[in-house]
Amino acid sequence: MFRHREDRLPVALVLALTAVDLVVYLMVDNLWWLLCYFLVMVIPKGIASAWNHHHQHVPTFRVTWLNRVLEFLYGLHTGMPTNMWVLHHVLGHHVNYLDQTKDESAWMGKNGRAMGEIHYTLNIAATAYPRALAVGRRFPKLRRAFLAYGALTWSAAALLIWIRPLAGIAVFGLPMVVTMFYTAWVTYDHHVGLETEDPYAGSYNIMNRWFNRLTGNLGYHTAHHLKQGVHWSRLPELHERIKDRIPAYCFTTSLFDFLLPNPPLSSAPSTSPPAG
Repeated sequence: MFRHREDRLPVALVLALTAVDLVVYLMVDNLWWLLCYFLVMVIPKGIASAWNHHHQHVPTFRVTWLNRVLEFLYGLHTGMPTNMWVLHHVLGHHVNYLDQTKDESAWMGKNGRAMGEIHYTLNIAATAYPRALAVGRRFPKLRRAFLAYGALTWSAAALLIWIRPLAGIAVFGLPMVVTMFYTAWVTYDHHVGLETEDPYAGSYNIMNRWFNRLTGNLGYHTAHHLKQGVHWSRLPELHERIKDRIPAYCFTTSLFDFLLPNPPLSSAPSTSPPAG
């Protein structure tokens, strides 16, 4: 049933997250408790977005309908339904990330300078659906599935809100929107300032062990861009084979290095990128 056994735990956690959402949705009516729940779940749902990303690179199940069910659940958590990542990210950003005039997640503005963090976040999140649809013109079958399952996902969210408005907004509606912006925000540091044609020098890497456990090895970003079809569980192995070709300035730190420090997984130093 699973293409890779490593996906069993992430799927179990997504199912558990969905079950908790449903319990809160059905049982909680107090506005302040619902608001607290929404705030507490911002980061877990942001992490779910990372696993949605992995799934749409390498589908979790061998059976299509199981993948669609999982994508529906991911969509209710993140606002990113079936083929959203495939079109915008897999067939868009991964193809164009070294060309800022085409990149669907471009960090460079029209003035040739790096956008600020807020500008980038608002721009990427607000244009995510239109850009996915634009890429989909070249892939009509994928685009049709995106539109159909996207409509199903948002219709389900609307129905849940109609049945129980406060709970529906706090547990499903608002998180779907906020997670989209949260996801855009956390991608700002993936490539900003790295204007290059060298794929080994076009992505930042985070070697914090806790970060990579929670996000499915998203810190091995250069490896992921070199071979985006490699399953997330195999990225550390690929990274070990290529790390000597990655410039030192492409290794960076994250908030995890302050909150949950650990011995680094790579001896490569962390320095600043070259000016310009």
